[in-house]
Amino acid sequence: MNVLGLWDGHDAGAALLVDGRVRCAVNEERFTRRKLEVQFPSQSIATCLAMAGLEPRHVDIVAASTSDPAKTLGRWWPASRERHYAVRRRKVRPGVLATLTRVAKYRITEWPPGRLSGALSRIALRRELARHGLAHAALQLVDHHQAHAAGAAWASGFDACAVLTIDGLGDGLSTTISAFRNGTIERVTASPARSSLGVFFEHVTSLLNMRELEDEGKVMALADYAAPIPDSENPLLALVEVRDGVIWTARPGHALKRTLAAIQWQYANEQFAYLAQRVVERVTCALARDAVKLTGLPQLALSGGVVSNVKATRHVRLLREIDDVYVFPHMGDGGLPIGAATLAAAAVGPVQLDLSDLALGPAYDDDAIRAALQRAGLEATRTTELSARVADLLESGRIVLWFQGGMEYGPRALGHRSVLARPDLVGVRDRLNLVLKRRVWYQPFCPSMLESEGPRLLADWTGSRNRDMTMAYEVLPNHRERLAGVISVDGTCRPQFVADAERSDFAALLHQARRRWGVGVVLNTSMNIHGEPLVCSPDEALDVFRRSGADALAIGSYYIERAGCAPALAIAHGTTHS
Repeated sequence: MNVLGLWDGHDAGAALLVDGRVRCAVNEERFTRRKLEVQFPSQSIATCLAMAGLEPRHVDIVAASTSDPAKTLGRWWPASRERHYAVRRRKVRPGVLATLTRVAKYRITEWPPGRLSGALSRIALRRELARHGLAHAALQLVDHHQAHAAGAAWASGFDACAVLTIDGLGDGLSTTISAFRNGTIERVTASPARSSLGVFFEHVTSLLNMRELEDEGKVMALADYAAPIPDSENPLLALVEVRDGVIWTARPGHALKRTLAAIQWQYANEQFAYLAQRVVERVTCALARDAVKLTGLPQLALSGGVVSNVKATRHVRLLREIDDVYVFPHMGDGGLPIGAATLAAAAVGPVQLDLSDLALGPAYDDDAIRAALQRAGLEATRTTELSARVADLLESGRIVLWFQGGMEYGPRALGHRSVLARPDLVGVRDRLNLVLKRRVWYQPFCPSMLESEGPRLLADWTGSRNRDMTMAYEVLPNHRERLAGVISVDGTCRPQFVADAERSDFAALLHQARRRWGVGVVLNTSMNIHGEPLVCSPDEALDVFRRSGADALAIGSYYIERAGCAPALAIAHGTTHS
């Protein structure tokens, strides 16, 4: 049984489950090179099928998420979707009717799906699927939040758990609580789209002159630089409340921005960010408590864009009502294809959704890498001791691009398409921000660490169920100097955990790190220029190397140092995707 999951909205993508196991999952931005792509995921579909060795005729079911009026309108009128994308990403200036258009957009997205929007979405999707040779496949429309919940539930590893989704909005809802037992998921409560914690934080992001649906992490980071304000003096807390697992806001989402703007003028930007971050933390914890209370299940799985807020999920993890918590690693809308495919596959057979390894995208062998080097005219050295060579460079304070194996699924670089540096050199961190990442100074980088370092370095270590930079932890004060380049000003970090016994060059590099600078940790950020998607192919990795100020590139079994770049290498052509 071959089930293809699709999402054709914000951060479009596809995922393929073969006999209940994930075979491939990718997002369209990695191929179009437009961050958070909104167009139909044509290249994602082709990649999934190619990686599985399948043709379109082999697909049995296509599961697509969301059929509310706003999504249906975008499917029938792609120009509206494209216009909103360009304005949101600050590619074009908003028109004279921008305020009216924005309010209308939020108003329409609050509407729930109906028989008409469902029928029109089916027609539009059928039309697109026919263009991709998928007209024969059964089409299933999956509820937006049910797709979020399914991905988290089946991937959590829990036999039974409460499932909490907190999103902007989709299919007329903003938040849901469900119970997952015996391979089935049942919704318990739902919050209407008019009352949305996600939309609340989108408005805050926009008011701080940042890009909503993209820069919310910057708001979270900025909040750490504010002088604390007591909750009793926080005017934003009165705007959002939770009653029996349901969110209620003082005004509907489409009208909330004006209220927030009236409060904002009284505060500096970092203080306003702090006030809003406290709302997210308080509301998320209240929902988590209610999820456990309403389901009777003390283990919790989380998904939806709001749970990318690692400070909020850390507070949830530390609640005494919670035994254990799992955060779906691609928690935003880009993760909907896996959830949609999971629901469709579970209806016809068992599903084993193992996301312990997120290298679910294309991989390239040394033949493909040699061909890319030749096209770029770059000289490279081949080595059988890559981790030791890179460790030499990192130890001397150099910045290294690292391209190995299959491309990561989700928003985080996890040792496959990464930029690496020592974790203890603040000067290197600052240089990395200036020459390559080009992002705001107050947004911290993340560490990748050996799993055994967790209990040694982290004050609130509770196990490594969340391995993929989806959770914040507090670093013990006596180790903060060693991790100075990867912690926030409040002493927390967002780590990736790598099993000590893992047989990979990246794990070997972390063991080298422990021997050389005392902790099995490296600074790890995504291989891309700021504003661009994570790289996918060797050609893109070489392009980033040439445009950035990185000192070296480790790609496959080759490495290139900046001083050694010269037109050379007479090598054979050939490109392989696996």
